[in-house]
Amino acid sequence: MSTPKSVLELARKNEAKMVDIKFVDTFGIWQHFSMPIAELTEDAFAEGLGFDGSSIRGWKSIEASDMLAMPDPATAFMDPFCAVPTLSLTCTIAETGTKEAYNRDPRGIAQRAEKYLLSTGLADTCYMGPEAEFFIFDNVQYDAKTNGCFYSVDSNEGIWNSGNDEMPNLGYKIRYKEGYFPVAPADTQQDIRTEMVLVMEQLGVPIERQHHEVATAGQAEIDYRFDSLMRAADKMMVYRYVVKNVARKHNKTATFMPKPLFGDNGSGMHVHQSLWKKGKPLFAGNEYAGLSQMALYYIGGILKHARSLCAICSPTTNSFKRLVPGYEAPVNLAYSSRNRSAAVRIPMYSDNPKAKRIEYRPPDPSANPYLTFAALMLAGLDGVLNKIDPGEPLDKNIYELPPEELKKVPSVPGSLGEALDCLEADHEYLLKGDVFSRDFLDMWVSAKRKEHDALRLRPHPYEFFLYYDA
Repeated sequence: MSTPKSVLELARKNEAKMVDIKFVDTFGIWQHFSMPIAELTEDAFAEGLGFDGSSIRGWKSIEASDMLAMPDPATAFMDPFCAVPTLSLTCTIAETGTKEAYNRDPRGIAQRAEKYLLSTGLADTCYMGPEAEFFIFDNVQYDAKTNGCFYSVDSNEGIWNSGNDEMPNLGYKIRYKEGYFPVAPADTQQDIRTEMVLVMEQLGVPIERQHHEVATAGQAEIDYRFDSLMRAADKMMVYRYVVKNVARKHNKTATFMPKPLFGDNGSGMHVHQSLWKKGKPLFAGNEYAGLSQMALYYIGGILKHARSLCAICSPTTNSFKRLVPGYEAPVNLAYSSRNRSAAVRIPMYSDNPKAKRIEYRPPDPSANPYLTFAALMLAGLDGVLNKIDPGEPLDKNIYELPPEELKKVPSVPGSLGEALDCLEADHEYLLKGDVFSRDFLDMWVSAKRKEHDALRLRPHPYEFFLYYDA
């Protein structure tokens, strides 16, 4: 779908009765409102659809709340989860009157990032290929009150259920760190993941592969084909929507929370990146691991700003439960070919110049993809423009380095609060091309500090185990 006319024709052919207007909020959650299909005209794509933005987290105050949702024809699809035939459209957000892009709209930030890339003359396209992991559980319960809090997740695959009376319990439970990747009957979720794949492809998200991931209890990964920065983020929103709704259809629950299980692997979102110009890849060359000098400088920028990037790419308190040694999490900031213990990896599957890319491993799927991809590209471009040397590669198993060597390798922040401190100290690269604004970053830091404090100020259940008899 490339024009309003073609979108309306799609709606007519599918006898759509409703249109669902979707947009992404500050923290990466799709929001929506719906209208009868007769309300959607060709003019609506240019004029926008008005709504109240005062109740969206981190957006407008109540005295200046009118906003416009500007539908993007390229995002149109028939929503497979609605009982009534419904056309879905994703929007960017604009100010009323001027129709200027709203500076806190994540999709608008991604659009400005792509415009900034063009303005540099270095490249015309930045491709992003995220690998998002998630868990599919059979049950989740949680609560937090003044006088107590708890959480509990359960999965029929979970190794902790080996002793349950399931009438009968057939075993075949996946042990901790052994989910990569046994066949059925240990892997019970092949058909669910396949259904997710087929629905995503139906909605225009081409899939490369799906599989069980390392952790017990239904950890999964589905990889879709790389795309330009904003389109890759659009597809991640569809991805999340499909995963959660297909899981619900099967009376299961899916989560992109980075670390829902103690003592097993968490869920990451490794992001593959490359720059292209006029259809030619710019990251292939004769330097280390077949990279170009531009690619090495790009890595230099990523590593220089990695600690502040964590405030955007690993944006929850739970993110830092994942970023700990021992669970394949890239806590050490180095680069390497093949080595998955490095924060930046250069995949070596193919010698084709078009396949040459870098993979940044610290991000996780709780991140807003529009903000994450924009921030990563800006950090990399800062490296290219300023010729930032990434230093020597680290082609050793970082987790087995002796302490004296490990001290020389910088690491990610230890908490969300520390990451926010890093962002406050290092954010000028995000302001280039007016991609991010100081207003947005101030709002982001303020909101995220409240999250950090909300956890910091509460007694933790494990503290009772440690200290109740003090």
